[in-house]
Amino acid sequence: MAATEYKPTISAKIPRPIYAKKPHGQLLKYRHWFGYSLLAIFIAMPFIKVNGEQFLLFDIIDRKFVVFGTVFWPQDLHIFVFGMLVFMVFIVLFTVIYGRIWCGWACPQTIFMELIFRKVEYWIEGDANQQRKLNNGPNTSDKIAKKTLKHIIFLAISFLISNLFLSYVIGVDHLYQIITDPITQHLGGLASIIIFTLMFYGVFAYVREIVCTTICPYGRLQGVLLDDQSLVVAYNYQRGEPRGHIKKKDNQHSESGDCVDCNLCVQVCPTGIDIRDGLQLECVNCTACIDACDDVMEKINKPPRLIGFYSSKQIEENTNEKNNSRIIAYSIVLALLLVVFGWLIFSRTTVGGTLLRAKGTSYQINTDGTVSNLYNLELINKSGNELPFKLESMDKNFTIKLVNSRDVLAKDETAQFSFFLISESKNIHDYKTDIKIDVVSEGKTVETLKTTFISPPTD
Repeated sequence: MAATEYKPTISAKIPRPIYAKKPHGQLLKYRHWFGYSLLAIFIAMPFIKVNGEQFLLFDIIDRKFVVFGTVFWPQDLHIFVFGMLVFMVFIVLFTVIYGRIWCGWACPQTIFMELIFRKVEYWIEGDANQQRKLNNGPNTSDKIAKKTLKHIIFLAISFLISNLFLSYVIGVDHLYQIITDPITQHLGGLASIIIFTLMFYGVFAYVREIVCTTICPYGRLQGVLLDDQSLVVAYNYQRGEPRGHIKKKDNQHSESGDCVDCNLCVQVCPTGIDIRDGLQLECVNCTACIDACDDVMEKINKPPRLIGFYSSKQIEENTNEKNNSRIIAYSIVLALLLVVFGWLIFSRTTVGGTLLRAKGTSYQINTDGTVSNLYNLELINKSGNELPFKLESMDKNFTIKLVNSRDVLAKDETAQFSFFLISESKNIHDYKTDIKIDVVSEGKTVETLKTTFISPPTD
């Protein structure tokens, strides 16, 4: 057979549906250990409580976010935004160094698709050729039975994933109430479970790898983030080209590279690409092609890793030398952001507050000659415990009189109340006076709020 000229491409037209051959190999075993461990952690986290709070919770409805047992509220939006910035810089740095390995080894879409749904498909319908034959064949009772069983199991798994997803969004305790209480009490919650079940079923039964190749923007970022020193799953064309089938006589293929053009790397690919065509956005770095190629290399007594984790510079120049200024720059930026983020976390107050002057009010001159202003105050308890408190003015010429007396905030409580700020007119010299109000708990100032006090003009 004539050797095939190597011409790297960015992407290629991929036939649908894709029938991926069942992979085997050492890297697959590592993926199984890593993937199932992540899956166990993902399932367990909603049930782990830290200081009485769920380990991870993103409750958009109640505007409550819990990360590692620490509660964040809308008042902490600046911390959340900064944390997302840190995460984005980390993703950029990680991708620059290691390529798209997240997609193939840690992404929930890949873990559920490859380690659960595709396993069910192999178990019921068989390997790639058997699946193709079944789908292209007539609608026999055997085909109908297999398809029905597969989709029933897919729906059941999607139902479990839906409940797991909602446990991160509304909380495992609230989800338990939806499941155990009468249906009429939680129609909205039941509708959410059904909607997400159908959504996950559609993704894993029909959309499948299109999520990775088209919908998810991360793959398309490769063209911007990757450079010639990023590690990606790549075909060593310097060693593999020109391709040619092996000769049976002497178990060699003279004048050819190590690639025997067996196409196993294409057959095991879950996104249907040919890794030999060069870097493609469809590649999720699942390493199935590495295992398949290593198996062939072992059979023909050739060194492994014709396909492996390489940078384009390693292949082109046959060198491991690295001098990537982008990695250094991103690392410095990430380190600085982590320092600032850590400071924001540790300097975060246990009480959040909003202090506003009562609408439509001005100053009041009392019969005893004092001047008072009415304020509305909202306090939110972020400490995770019941919190006793009192309000104190930093300026001792002003006193505070609560309209509705409160001295304790319950756990996670948001309380609104009003108070008068009072001062003798002789102590006021300006129309507007800047005032600071301390929220004090157990002798410690936990929050300081700023406002202005207005009074009659003075001569």
